Amino acid sequence: MTHSAAVLGGGIGGLAVARYLSRAGWHVDVFERADTLPTSGTALGMWPQALDALDAIGAGDRVRTLGSPQHRGSLLRPDGSVIGTIDNRDRTAYLLSRPALLATLAETLPDGMISFGTPAPAPALDALTDRDVVIGADGLRSPTRTQLFGEKFEPRYVGATAWRGWVPGHRDTVSETWDADALFGITPRDGELVNWFACIRTDAGHPGGLDFLRSRFGSWHADVRAVLDAATPDAMLHHDLYESPALPSYVSGTTALLGDAAHAMAPNLGRGACEALVDAVTLGRFLTADTDIHTALRRYDRTRRPATRRLVRGSRAMSAVAMTGRLRPLRDLTVRLAAGLA
Repeated sequence: MTHSAAVLGGGIGGLAVARYLSRAGWHVDVFERADTLPTSGTALGMWPQALDALDAIGAGDRVRTLGSPQHRGSLLRPDGSVIGTIDNRDRTAYLLSRPALLATLAETLPDGMISFGTPAPAPALDALTDRDVVIGADGLRSPTRTQLFGEKFEPRYVGATAWRGWVPGHRDTVSETWDADALFGITPRDGELVNWFACIRTDAGHPGGLDFLRSRFGSWHADVRAVLDAATPDAMLHHDLYESPALPSYVSGTTALLGDAAHAMAPNLGRGACEALVDAVTLGRFLTADTDIHTALRRYDRTRRPATRRLVRGSRAMSAVAMTGRLRPLRDLTVRLAAGLA
């Protein structure tokens, strides 16, 4: 008997779980409201746990080939002086743009599995009762989560907004510059481009564009200024940052949530995309190893909910540490001790 799944959302988690289940012989339909896969986007860090998940669906080697290995990084002050360094040679991460990652995940899916330009039928959980499982991979504003648990579990603004972009060039190392209420990161990425991101503490809906960023970071070190001088509006994204409140469960009946639909987090640990991949493979493994769907979903919830809730809290804490004001001397000393520099 062939099992069936409806995946609501064709992002990273949705395509990864579709790939896992289809490789195991399941019939899978992916509903994606966008007309095509994206052609632009910023870099994502694929940490070892995510690479393990990618290996499980036959995509790890491709990501390693396309991505930029991240061996070393530096934490800096706005004048360019070093707070501490990070050596990742034993836990290499790969930086890869979102479009390249999504294209990799989609490239071996059967033709017609992804229905582009097709939102899930509404209300989805009532319309898809013929499927063995429905997987809500529909992002930060997940309609599936709202249908399961109501509006009281809508994401909460974390008090910061972010800009992300890319400029022509090449870079071998990662840096993140920290100051009170602001930070700026510069990383490698695929496509002979340099990836950058900026974050400031502010009210939601901040309207600032490149002119604002050039003014806000105009006194920072030369690398930051050079990136912003090269940045263009058409190669930049701007959005407020949100995190999910703790859900009572990631499953209900024969429906499961994964990725941002379950546990949106601040980007300060760089784990959002990684955890969507781990969710997808964990869910796929349980579904294909257990003949009882309800048992498989309970195992998924018990495994992934505690781990991801810790990361949501950890990402919030890292944001507070990076952009602290009065505790900067203690922060810098702690980083230096951790790096063996003090």
